Amino acid sequence: MGIFRRDRVQDPRVVADPHRLPPGQVLTDKWPVLSYGSTPHYDMAKWRLRLDGEVDKPAILTWEEVRQLPATTVTADMHCVTTWSRLDNTWEGVSLADLARLVQPRASARFVVAHCAENYTTSVPVEVLADSDVLIAYRHDGVELPADHGGPLRLVVPKKYAWKSAKWLERLEWVEHDRLGFWEVNGYNNGADPWKEERYW
Repeated sequence: MGIFRRDRVQDPRVVADPHRLPPGQVLTDKWPVLSYGSTPHYDMAKWRLRLDGEVDKPAILTWEEVRQLPATTVTADMHCVTTWSRLDNTWEGVSLADLARLVQPRASARFVVAHCAENYTTSVPVEVLADSDVLIAYRHDGVELPADHGGPLRLVVPKKYAWKSAKWLERLEWVEHDRLGFWEVNGYNNGADPWKEERYW
């Protein structure tokens, strides 16, 4: 059976709300590790998160400063383009709304580009990031986010396929025009809506 559960219609969470499982997805209780590039290992004394671009108050935050920001906890499902879905993940971190209040994006900022290790990037419209379930996460299901899953910090955008929830986040750049990221340039659909099966162009 591997990591997947073929009895998806029997899962009480899906029976109660079939919309929770997008078309073409299969449930898993495990958390598969899928990454572009090798897993980085940071010296946290030197690690920084840059917040810049079309903002009035750009910032460069140390790890300690990130952890001192108001904490947000979100329980949300995760859907991977490779067809697995994991329900009820508990994420802890900083909401994108709080980060926006910190840096004060300009009216010209319509997208945010996530810059990560290995020169990986992806972009998300600002209206999507304004959702209450979007955050930069440093804990998952009660423990520090493992390096294989994007620790120390990853973007979490539950309403999009998981490649938009970029691992090993190092910078958020508010921009006026969209920029296709690594997977989008290589054939993945920039919309990334699991319920529309926006997997590929």
